[in-house]
Amino acid sequence: MSYELIVGLETHVELSTKTKIFCSCPTSFGDSPNSNCCPVCLGFPGALPRLNRAVVEYAVKAGLATDCKIGRVSKMDRKNYVYPDLPKAYQISQFDRPLCYDGGMDLSSGNRIRINRIHIEEDAGKLIHTAQGVCIDYNRGGTPLIEIVTEPDFRSIEEVREYVENLRLIMRYLDVSDCKMQEGSMRCDVNISVRRKGETRFGTRTELKNMNSISFICKAIEVEYQRQIDEIEHGRPIVQETRRYVESGNYTESMRGKEDSQDYRYFREPDLPLVNVSDAEVEALAAALPELPRAKLNRYVDDFGINEKEARQIVRYPALAKYFEAMAEGVNPRQAANVMLTYVFRCFETDEQKEEGCVPVAAEELNRVLRYAAEGKLNQNALKKVVDTMLKEGKGFDAIFTLEQFQAPEIDLSALCKGIVSDNPKIVSSYLGGAEKAIGALIGQAMKATKGAVDPAAIRAAILAAIEEVRA
Repeated sequence: MSYELIVGLETHVELSTKTKIFCSCPTSFGDSPNSNCCPVCLGFPGALPRLNRAVVEYAVKAGLATDCKIGRVSKMDRKNYVYPDLPKAYQISQFDRPLCYDGGMDLSSGNRIRINRIHIEEDAGKLIHTAQGVCIDYNRGGTPLIEIVTEPDFRSIEEVREYVENLRLIMRYLDVSDCKMQEGSMRCDVNISVRRKGETRFGTRTELKNMNSISFICKAIEVEYQRQIDEIEHGRPIVQETRRYVESGNYTESMRGKEDSQDYRYFREPDLPLVNVSDAEVEALAAALPELPRAKLNRYVDDFGINEKEARQIVRYPALAKYFEAMAEGVNPRQAANVMLTYVFRCFETDEQKEEGCVPVAAEELNRVLRYAAEGKLNQNALKKVVDTMLKEGKGFDAIFTLEQFQAPEIDLSALCKGIVSDNPKIVSSYLGGAEKAIGALIGQAMKATKGAVDPAAIRAAILAAIEEVRA
């Protein structure tokens, strides 16, 4: 009997504000343990929180970019549970009145993933397991998060992969988070159940916590999906629980019983006022949204004429997409895309380096090269050599192009082509008689005479002009 996979995601995105959500401690990653803490984020008695307004703005931007409605009045709540990395024994979050709600994302499968809500909350500290025991670093405690909660609308692992990739890219284009999954600034809780095909009721779900890579998420879903099917086939009930994925053995194991919302005893945070967002603020944030990945991809394909596969490679990296647009200003965008993918991308060894987008040469310098080529001052072979040398040596156009090996000789192209046309009346006659390929012989002679230093398109244009004079 065949089974259907049902998945819902809860994605935590760490916001890139300079300070924490309820205090002025910095949010920098990698500092020495417990160096970015204060009485507020450590939960000392009497220390009162104050909401960082930038967190609200970042969350509203995320909501607008994922087609959410924005709550004009929302509230903060206490989520009560006991864990060593939570010093107050409660987390300040949002429960029944989130900041953003009723959004969605359309996937290439045609399925629309409904986003139930996006709410703001504080992160917990971090447990560090050592040979001597478990240590706690509270630097992360109080770091602002948005939690993006979907409905259980995923029906395949590929849909999950596409959604997470798209969501990560949107957040990076918005510049609300760096979404470095390896550093924990984006992580997913995955809720999984299975049911026999044709059934309408959901099965009992399990949750896989804190998945911090896309490949990890996909592997874990496949393993848990097969485990649940095996349990059902052997007549064993699925237990609602939280599980972890063990990559080394490719299996999931139980961590603890799965809580429901009533287990957290939510109640309104008494130390914080309601969160108000005005119509004017929403309109201003909507007007300031950047071009999002899907719109950029469509523009590259429809307006620039770049094929979709190449366009996706560029759009995938926001910093490099910005670089590409500066490089392509006023020149053939398809040629710029070719230079980008063939030469610029070769400067990077890893995806992380591409995401940083630190190219050794300014985009405006490569734009100058492309403009020279468009004006016929550089042929394709010379263009490739110039670009390659600039990127390898990290030097600008002037420093490289002054080298004799790249300079085009002084050639009166018009006079040269007129001479070739005059010396080859039979070929010209053949061309005028309808043998259009005959012009290739004339272009070849000009290429040989210029030693490949002039762009073939410029030579062709000059030959045609000379033939028109003969015809006249």
